[in-house]
Amino acid sequence: MQFHPLTVQARADTPLGSVRLAASPTGLSGVWFEGQRHEPTAQLHGPGAWAFAPGNHPVLQEAARQLQQYLDGQRPHFDLPLDLSGGTAFQQSVWHALLQIARGQTTSYGALGRQLGNPSAVRAVGAAVGRNPVSVVVPCHRVLGTDGSLTGYAGGLDRKRALLTLENATLFATPTHPMKAFA
Repeated sequence: MQFHPLTVQARADTPLGSVRLAASPTGLSGVWFEGQRHEPTAQLHGPGAWAFAPGNHPVLQEAARQLQQYLDGQRPHFDLPLDLSGGTAFQQSVWHALLQIARGQTTSYGALGRQLGNPSAVRAVGAAVGRNPVSVVVPCHRVLGTDGSLTGYAGGLDRKRALLTLENATLFATPTHPMKAFA
């Protein structure tokens, strides 16, 4: 992933654990739970890490506020400027498709591939979903296995389960799994 050179970061505590937030001059470019797979480790930790933004950084401050409200069940969706330009064109198309999955709904990796006009790209879709840099805000947790099962989530399956429960998500119907509420 290629992030804007002027990206800055902040930390925030949430009911699901600490997160690192990142913003470029264009918008929010990252939300990662501490220790999340595929986090940009070099940019978040150590001598070459992005600078910590002042406490009044408008995008990071608003992102932290909206994330807290969302996880407290007080906000149904996010209203933040996003910068998803760090991924490949294909990754960006997947991340934009994720934004179309409504709260309380789920889909499968295969359905997402079909929606993007590439039904055979299930693994590539899965890889792009797994590398979504803006967890929760870009709702990669709403993507399930073909059979409706919980599958990999870079932030951990416990968090995925908690997010779907918070959203009163409905599993999509499959021949072996009728549609039901997630719990």
